[in-house]
Amino acid sequence: MKIRRSIKDPRGESELFRRRAVVGFVLLLLGLCLLVSRYMSLQVTRHNEFVSRSTSNSVKPRVIPPARGLIYDRNGVMLADNVPAFRLEVVPEQVKDMPALLVELGNVVPLGQDDLDAFKKQLTQSRRFDSVPLKMRLTEDEIARFAVNRWRFPGVDVVPYLTRRYPLGGLFAHVVGYVSRIDADDLDRLDPARYKGTSHVGRSGIERSYEDVLHGTPGYELVEVNADGRTQRVLQTYPPIPGKNLYLSVDVRMQKAAEAAFAGRPGAAVAIDPRNGQVLAMVSVPTFDPNLFVNGISQADYSGLTNDPAKPLVNRVLKGVYPPGSTVKPFLALGGLEYGIRRPGDTVLSTGQFCLPGQTRCYRDDDRGGNGVVDMVRAIEKSTNTYFYKLALDLGIDRLSAWMSRFSFGGKTGIDLLGESEGVLPSREWKAKHSKFGWFPGETVIAGIGQGYWAVTPLQVGHAVATFAGRGVPYQPRLVMATKAVAEAQPQPLANPPSGPSLIRKASDWDVINEGMRAVITSGTGKDAKLNDGFPYLIAGKSGTAERFSRKSEAYDTNKNTAYLATRHRAWFEAYTPADDPQIAAAVLLESGAWGALDAGPIVRKIFDAWVVAKGGVQPVDTSLPNPATSSPSPGNQAVPAEDLPAEPSSSDEATSSDGETP
Repeated sequence: MKIRRSIKDPRGESELFRRRAVVGFVLLLLGLCLLVSRYMSLQVTRHNEFVSRSTSNSVKPRVIPPARGLIYDRNGVMLADNVPAFRLEVVPEQVKDMPALLVELGNVVPLGQDDLDAFKKQLTQSRRFDSVPLKMRLTEDEIARFAVNRWRFPGVDVVPYLTRRYPLGGLFAHVVGYVSRIDADDLDRLDPARYKGTSHVGRSGIERSYEDVLHGTPGYELVEVNADGRTQRVLQTYPPIPGKNLYLSVDVRMQKAAEAAFAGRPGAAVAIDPRNGQVLAMVSVPTFDPNLFVNGISQADYSGLTNDPAKPLVNRVLKGVYPPGSTVKPFLALGGLEYGIRRPGDTVLSTGQFCLPGQTRCYRDDDRGGNGVVDMVRAIEKSTNTYFYKLALDLGIDRLSAWMSRFSFGGKTGIDLLGESEGVLPSREWKAKHSKFGWFPGETVIAGIGQGYWAVTPLQVGHAVATFAGRGVPYQPRLVMATKAVAEAQPQPLANPPSGPSLIRKASDWDVINEGMRAVITSGTGKDAKLNDGFPYLIAGKSGTAERFSRKSEAYDTNKNTAYLATRHRAWFEAYTPADDPQIAAAVLLESGAWGALDAGPIVRKIFDAWVVAKGGVQPVDTSLPNPATSSPSPGNQAVPAEDLPAEPSSSDEATSSDGETP
């Protein structure tokens, strides 16, 4: 079969090729035009927009937390400092498998269980793009080991920061307090904008009470990062505003002297300048190391502190409540003068017991046989219970409670620390809230010697004696006396005007009580303590030996062993000096002390000695003082929180008060 072959048409093929070439060229030209137009749009028309977007992809804002304000004593001694440190942080959104990362990272940088628990807790409270601290206070060795293995851990970095340090440790733990890491509860109450980038917040003491002052305002910086999120360079910085520095009125020398004088025995002491309310010393024993809390306290350390029967975490000055005993007697005597119930020369016969009409059970003086005929001065000097039994009864509970409330008993003193207890001031209103029974005359009688329902804090007693020493002019106690911002050349004093007019109407009334409190030191219950020997100024004071539980019989104690008596008594001493122009007032409590003057009195004297030295004087001679460690603490001698006060104290006709006379 023959195959028919077509005849070639070169002319037609050439024409077809030209048409196809033109179409292809036009398409290429259109494509090139589109490419050029798109290039013009991106590189010319929208150039600024895309430059900005490109820059934002590599430039990130980073918060700079503010430096926390420093805390000093009145002489510029550092109490709370900021020191540089490094911590390990993780950005959750950059980690694919968090459990695996933690295991692998733990082989490079040791991670304790406390670190992991704190990290996991904060991880649930943070946003995925926020850095979460994993381990605080890295050592140089840990930093070096992580740097070598850094490429293995995307989203993990070593970050510098300032951490809080308390150079004097436990000496100011209850005054300055401490900071700790922010938790979920803090996030609910803190301003997120102001605390962005901040990892710590004030938890107690001055750190908590002045948090708004100490915490500054955060800044930020623009940083250029690479594809791995690592910072390449800082482009722009907006510095933070540091918190203000605080200057406390306390003196380190007086604080050390007061704490040393306790010799480890549980108790509290406070010293106040009666002329302005400045707190010169505030000690609660035992204490603790606040540095343990800053970057997360271990479970073992925390359990040790919370389970310690001596309760070192309790600030006894503010929160410890105790019966005041005879420390209230000078204020009660002043109330008798102010109400016109007593004149200085009015006398009472003290026979050893005081009986209410119609009652067979009587209330005793501490001295068997009593003190005989006593006027107001001698009643304060000898701490004669009978005098104050009758005075309280004549005043009546309503006037007694109204008068004593003026000294802040039963209420807060207004000190610039959070958490102050109010205690209990005996009154009809208080008992009506806590008992179904009415008020009995016997309860008024024992209220006159600081027993029964009474419950006071050492701060309340210190504030009361400071108010009296200031001739009745009340000042709220103050710890912070000045602040200083970075831009300020000098510290700015904080005003603390009197909180009211003088409580004393006549200067002669003050003179009578002052005379009685001077007699306590020279010839009364404080005589054998020799508190004024070798001291350059006259001291006036009052002892108080409050019974911790009721007597079970009317028999006098025959066991005069100081260790035994210390298990029965709270030892108080309040004083001020110079007696004619008071410049310092102090109150001391020993939770276990045989006698107020002999046990608590020497602690007051040590505080006054340090005050003389702080004023530039010579160390007073105090070799005649007895050994302050005459009694040892017994188990369970801890402060009683206000909420744990019994609604029904022991029977009123069984309580007595004694005042540190030599057994």
